[in-house]
Amino acid sequence: MLRKLDLSTGRPVWSAYRAPAVPTGSLTRDVKTDVLIVGLGISGAMMAEALTADAHAVICIDRRGPQKGSTAATTALVQFEIDQPLSTLSGMIGKSQARQAWRRSRLAVSNLAARIAELGINCGMSRTQSLYLAGTVLGPSELRDEAEARQMAGIGATYLTSAPLAEAFGIDRGGAILSHGNIALDPRKLTAGLLLKALETPVEATAIEGSADEVVVATTGGPTITARHVVLATGYELIDIVPAAAHRVISTWAIATCPQPRKLWPGAAFIWEASDPYLYVRATADGRVICGGEDEEFLDETRRDKLIADKSACIAAKLDLMFPHLDVRPEFAWTGSFGTTTTGLPYIGALPRHPRIHAVMGYGGNGITFSRIAAEIVSASIDGLEDTDASMFAFNRRVHTHKQSLIT
Repeated sequence: MLRKLDLSTGRPVWSAYRAPAVPTGSLTRDVKTDVLIVGLGISGAMMAEALTADAHAVICIDRRGPQKGSTAATTALVQFEIDQPLSTLSGMIGKSQARQAWRRSRLAVSNLAARIAELGINCGMSRTQSLYLAGTVLGPSELRDEAEARQMAGIGATYLTSAPLAEAFGIDRGGAILSHGNIALDPRKLTAGLLLKALETPVEATAIEGSADEVVVATTGGPTITARHVVLATGYELIDIVPAAAHRVISTWAIATCPQPRKLWPGAAFIWEASDPYLYVRATADGRVICGGEDEEFLDETRRDKLIADKSACIAAKLDLMFPHLDVRPEFAWTGSFGTTTTGLPYIGALPRHPRIHAVMGYGGNGITFSRIAAEIVSASIDGLEDTDASMFAFNRRVHTHKQSLIT
């Protein structure tokens, strides 16, 4: 591991809700398995469920144990809208590729919702519409162009001018894009529900050595795990075998209010600003308002943690400007590490020169959505199949950096 991070600090809102316990065991001897998954967060959980459903023998390990990394810190806006607007992404990777990335993201949200329902996982899932508000990055006219770009790609989008936006949602902005088909959920309950489908072991991988036929992973306690394939779902803590792709880890902050369901805006839609710095807003099933943003480009946990009070006050003030009728006082406030990529797209697939070692880097504001895409792509690869979109997310894909990226 290049660096072990203190991934979050403070009190995330999800600590207010009880998630199912995930039993763990100790690794006391050398073992063999079909697939070893390193990481027991959302990405690892989705991968474990997908692979066990395909009848693979799976062992999962994590040095912290289940759902103790970034899982509780996520605000769980499960959206298909990628960080980079479609119109911007088209200029970075080409119109055809950008359209397909957005379509695949939308499909992933739909597939995830269907799988949660099929498995009967109680994670408070609900369908949620979303609003993308005009801001400093995309003004009303650019937002109208963005809506047209989505429509041309076959993705439903309705552009609202200021008057309909104010009338329908009570928000005073120059314009917004209204979308449907996203989902809201409790990330800890989802992760626990998925992990209960596989075997979990709290242990740390210390060394990884691959060959043409298998991968041998050494662990802290001494025993080794030999697997046909290894999936690295370690989130923002990179293992040195993973190539240095076009990504970076930054700091972010969030708050959650007390429950106030009668004061929520119509439809409790997800809200995201086309601004830098941005603000995003969502509601929980019991009417708390989660609001976050104020990202800064540094990775110093001590400095990050000291800013919780100031950042929380700033976020609350912005929320108050948007919805003056809300009680914006934070009942929960937290901070954490957050990964971004140049294009807003994840890195998923086998590592260069290591065909049996797969990595999932679902960086960006669509981490849960990208985790679903990763579960589909990697499980297909392990089964000897090829996902038609695999090359779009691969580590050896070409990245065009001639245009400045937008952090959203």
